[in-house]
Amino acid sequence: MNEGLAPLRAVLLETPMLAIFLTLAAYLAGTRLFVRLGKPSWCPAVLIAAMLLAATLALTGIDYDDYRAGAGWLMLLLGPATVALAVPLYQQLPRIRELWLPVLCTLPPAAMLAALYSVGLAWLLGATPEVLASLAPKSVTAPIAMGITEQLGGVIPLMMGGLLITGVMATAFVGLLSRWLGIRDERVLGFVLGVNGHVIGTVRAFEYGTTAGAFASLGMSLTGIFSALFLPLAWRLVGL
Repeated sequence: MNEGLAPLRAVLLETPMLAIFLTLAAYLAGTRLFVRLGKPSWCPAVLIAAMLLAATLALTGIDYDDYRAGAGWLMLLLGPATVALAVPLYQQLPRIRELWLPVLCTLPPAAMLAALYSVGLAWLLGATPEVLASLAPKSVTAPIAMGITEQLGGVIPLMMGGLLITGVMATAFVGLLSRWLGIRDERVLGFVLGVNGHVIGTVRAFEYGTTAGAFASLGMSLTGIFSALFLPLAWRLVGL
């Protein structure tokens, strides 16, 4: 069956329309299933959409490289979407100014630990330098993480997988730990979700409220900037 569809696939993949259609269809279906499941924090809509898309590519026999080439048009929107998060930041600027010192003190160690523990575990398990470079920016939002990965010599598809897993796990564990520790401050929850869960955590933070979403945007943005400066320098110092 796949062999019979090969000529049709080849024609459709000559333009980005098929890849864009599959991406949007998977996202809409994932969002609908997410709502039907009761919006579980451990299984966000983006994870469901990714699994649906992966299954579709496997069943239709579409090569990932071909799909990625077509979906590259959507990737161009990641940058403007990230920049647009400046709007809730501006709206919450007075509250952010009140906490500039705690933010300044907690961000560097949090961002460094987010990279170091994954790289350290992978190194202990015997991962290659290429894999280590792909896992290092796993807590950084995708537009910045792709640039860091290329600079370090990693593999972007592997990095994107780590990015997805990190966002899902961060969202689930922040929710569990916040209930266990009795933390209800939206500013704290949002900042933690943004630093550790990048855009997936930020989406979850906006479900708590606009204040949490703004602080998640702040944490995600600052983590991206700090990591873009810190990781290449650390890589050169370590000699990887």
